[in-house]
Amino acid sequence: MKTAADMVAEARARIEEWDVARLRATPDAVVVDIRDVRERAKGFIPGSVHAPRGMLEFWWDPESPYHREVFAGPGPFVLHCAMGWRSALAAATLQDMGFGIAHLDGGFEAWVAAGGAVEKPEATG
Repeated sequence: MKTAADMVAEARARIEEWDVARLRATPDAVVVDIRDVRERAKGFIPGSVHAPRGMLEFWWDPESPYHREVFAGPGPFVLHCAMGWRSALAAATLQDMGFGIAHLDGGFEAWVAAGGAVEKPEATG
């Protein structure tokens, strides 16, 4: 049996990983937050685009009726989740679809630990 950790390790071996310093040094990077809406509600990287992992392939694919134009741009695109596991798997999947994708090593936790700014959604009520 292959574990989730095995799958993440295999994905990380074949995708491009960025650290926080590289992300900060690349102002034209499109940061894509693949965490679920409950995670994002607690805070997110300013300027990031939210694309829950469950819709990622459909939103990225220009042939899909769910395609989002934000993903038609030149990028570079950098996915992130909380710790970097889901984003590694998602980056590998999008790479398999033919897209040039990177992911943030350590995810949102690494961003916060490095002192990255965190934005919170406006309260609705």
